Amino acid sequence: MQRLDLATTPATPWKNGGGATRELVRWPPGAALDDFGWRVSVATLASSGAFSVFAGVDRHLLLLQGQGVRLHSSDGRVDHTLHRPWEPVAFAGDVPVHCTLTAGAAEDFNLMLRRGQWRGSLQVLRTACAPGRTGAGLCMVLAGKWQHGAQRLAPGQGLWWSAPTDAAPLCPVPDTGAALAWVGVQAENLNEIGL
Repeated sequence: MQRLDLATTPATPWKNGGGATRELVRWPPGAALDDFGWRVSVATLASSGAFSVFAGVDRHLLLLQGQGVRLHSSDGRVDHTLHRPWEPVAFAGDVPVHCTLTAGAAEDFNLMLRRGQWRGSLQVLRTACAPGRTGAGLCMVLAGKWQHGAQRLAPGQGLWWSAPTDAAPLCPVPDTGAALAWVGVQAENLNEIGL
């Protein structure tokens, strides 16, 4: 069980200058962008433009900040408009997707899964959960405060794990408006992945 903090995670500019990405996890360690199994990152969308294409990857995204973000492809396979934060959408990373910002800069939370190797989901939780109970995963506080054993987690802080483990439950602190981004992933074939 590893702790993460978005505030101390370095940002890497996009090649096209349209934003920057803070990578929280890339699994397995040392994998390149064309052969990772799963990856979670937070991206700043500074201007409208093309998303990178990730062949063989399924993408899940939710808006963290901003409004009026439209994701669309020229062939019509992708057409999602994000009007408000915390509503996950999913689409194939193989499809060339263009992002149009209609109300200024935005920030999003991304889960990428190598198709045929990993499956998973992205959701927003407001009730207690058990980190470490899925094959692998990550959770990051979106709002309020969350208690994990003796640790209290604030927005942008969270946990990630690469294998099932027993860990203290993660509980929302009452009356703080607590919300949590939750990623649970599972290897499609445990022998192929080496688990």
